[in-house]
Amino acid sequence: MATTLRPTAVSRSMRKVGTDLAIWRKLRQLTVAETADRAGIDVKTVARLEAGEGATLENVMRVTRALGILDVLTEALDPYASDVGRLRSDEALPTRVRRRSP
Repeated sequence: MATTLRPTAVSRSMRKVGTDLAIWRKLRQLTVAETADRAGIDVKTVARLEAGEGATLENVMRVTRALGILDVLTEALDPYASDVGRLRSDEALPTRVRRRSP
């Protein structure tokens, strides 16, 4: 089985998100165990996430919900909150995107 290398920017962002989640947890004065319990996941999963080692999107969402910041995350990903999104907001989005033949 071929292994793929994780791009450096992705690794850096995973560590940053993990660090930020740990800070949010500490600001809320929660232990890793309390956060895991509120999120409905294993303590090891929260620890891996905070260490920047990755987790499923669902587990990230569970932890952000447990920390009370799920809305912050979903708002940050709103495409219409960007300049491009605002400029193109009146256009109908295609159901599929296909590359045009040269």
